[in-house]
Parts: sequence; structure tokens; C-alpha cells
Amino acid sequence: MNKMLKRVFLASALTAAFGTPALAADEIKIGLGAPMTGGSAAFGKQLQTGAQAAIDAINAKGGVNGKQLKLVTVDDACDPKQAVAAANRLVDQEKVTAVIGHFCSSSTIPASEIYDEANILNITPASTNPKVTERELSTILRTCGRDDQQGEVDAQFMKDVLKVKRVAIINDKDTYGVGLANATRDAAKKLGIEVVLEDGVTRGERDYNALVTKIKGANVDAVFFGGLYAEAGVLVKQMRQQGLKTPFISDDGIADPAFVTAAGGIQNAEGVYMSFLKDPRNDPASKEVVDALKKSGSDAEGFTLYSYAAVQAVAAALAANKDETDGTKLADWLKANPVPTVTGNKGWDEKGDLKSNDFVLYVWNKDGKYVEYKK
Repeated sequence: MNKMLKRVFLASALTAAFGTPALAADEIKIGLGAPMTGGSAAFGKQLQTGAQAAIDAINAKGGVNGKQLKLVTVDDACDPKQAVAAANRLVDQEKVTAVIGHFCSSSTIPASEIYDEANILNITPASTNPKVTERELSTILRTCGRDDQQGEVDAQFMKDVLKVKRVAIINDKDTYGVGLANATRDAAKKLGIEVVLEDGVTRGERDYNALVTKIKGANVDAVFFGGLYAEAGVLVKQMRQQGLKTPFISDDGIADPAFVTAAGGIQNAEGVYMSFLKDPRNDPASKEVVDALKKSGSDAEGFTLYSYAAVQAVAAALAANKDETDGTKLADWLKANPVPTVTGNKGWDEKGDLKSNDFVLYVWNKDGKYVEYKK
């Protein structure tokens, strides 16, 4: 049975079991696939906050083509199998017109194949693994950068600023963490930095003392970690507990205050570096949105505004193409037409990647905030 026949069979079974979903004529459903539970739930909340804020703002101005947008959130727990189930639900049960998500690359990669098969526009605000846009899928785009771009920035920072000659590269054994760690490793080697230790940690484990001992024995000038805040925080905490003050560099997977908590407090998190896209909160164009989020009790940290921008892109494509819901046509329109968003004017190439590389380095300060690093 081919993929399309299986989808038709599944949809028929769901209709028989639950009936045909009611879809209001004046409503456009936008799906959000994100980790609302589990170790990456803080990022799921960022994506949800940004997407909902954008939808509320768009609806307050009349919606899109006279229709109101409605956000439908599904939890993928940053797990590939659950992501596939969540994607099938958005496609077959919720009948969404477009999807924002997912967060983890390991979730986005399989889920995006579901959306592509159903010809549904899919924009991820956070998945940076190159494979996301390297599979010739016609409906996938992203409002974030790529690991290979980010790895080059990380390596250059280690060489030029930290004067690193020997580095340990650690990952969390997940698609995102491994991809970024490998990209940073390759870029570091090209710059003449010796990679003397490569290792990985398992998500969910909380005792990395054996690894810390290996890092100490390797006599490195810096540690780079590719992964998310839960494991990064534990690793840096146990490094500091063992008296290892080696500079620690990570990525946008730690762009949430939950990193400070995981690290056991600001005494361990202060001074940790991380690479991330330029903070759109500092752009005058985002001030109105940032202020509105603060007024509602939310922050615009991390990926919040990138999720907001993804919704703006979806809305722009729908508005320009009236009642068109063909995901490929909507994606093609976005690739041909830059869109003004809360994160600036965004344009996409034929693969669905942004045409600009805006990664910079940040450092966690004594106030528990990450700020752009300045020499």
C-alpha cells in the first residue's frame, strides 16, 4: 500500500470513528507542532506563545482574507515517533492549512514528510539541521538558520576571541545536537583547532561526572556542547563542581532561563557562551510586539519571535494567494517574495533556507540573562 493510499485509509477510518471534523467557513486552522511536555517543554512554550501572539494580532486586524486564524497545538515531546503521530493528527483530523514547527530537528524531519505528502505549507522556527531543507521537499521553509552556518560562527569565535587551540566537542546524541557538534568540529579543524575529545551524553541522564573526568584529562582550552538546556546545564554544573573552569560554549538550545536552573544557578551559568541568531528584541521593528507580550505577562525570549515570524509568513502567503491552500504554491510564493516580519525582512532560497546568516555569540550574565557578546 503506497503512502497516499495509506493516508486515505487512515482518514476514512478516523472519519468513521469520530465523524467529519467541523470546520468553520470563516476560520483558517494553523497547526503548531512543538514539545509541550518533556525536557524541551520550555521551548514548546516559546513557540506557542509566539504563534498565538501573532495570530491574535492578525485576527485583531481582520484576519486573512476575511477569515480568522485558529491555532491548533499538538505535543511531539521532541520525540520522532510522537512527532509523526502529531503530524498525522494535524493533517487528517484537524485539517490544518499550514503548520508552524516543529522544534527539534529530529521531530521536524519525519513530520515534514507528512506535511509534504499532504501538500501543506510547513515553516519551522527552530530546526537548524541541514537535512531539514536538503531533501527536495517542496513545502518546507524555516525562519531560523542552519547548523553549518552556526558551526562556522562558533569555531571562529573560539579561534579569534577565546584563542582556543584544543577543544572537546560534546553532543546529546540527538539529530540537532550531533549535527551542530559535527558542523562546529569540522569548522574548527579547518581553522587549525585540534579536536582532542569527541563524546556524547544521553538525554535524560543526570550524572556526567565520568565525562567531566575525561574532559579534565584531555587538557582542553574549551568545551563545545551541541544540544539542549537540560543536558548542557547538568554538564556545566558538574564541570564547575569538579573545579573545571574551562570556557563552555553551546548553542540556541540553551536560550531559555531553564538553562540557569539546570546548571544549578547563576554561579555556574554565568560566563557560558552560546550562539544564536541576532536578538530581534533589540530591533526597533519588534518593539510593539515585544511590549505587547510583556503587557500580557509573556517574554519574547528565545524562539518566541521566530515563531511569530513564521505565522506572519504563512499569513502573507495566504493573503497574497487568496483562497489558495496548495502548500507548494504557497512555499513558492514565499521563495519569490520577501516578507516583512517581527525579525526583519525575510527572504528564502529555493531550498527554503533564509538567504541571510545572522548568527552571533551571546554570554550568560550575572543577572541570569543572555546578552550579545561584545569585545
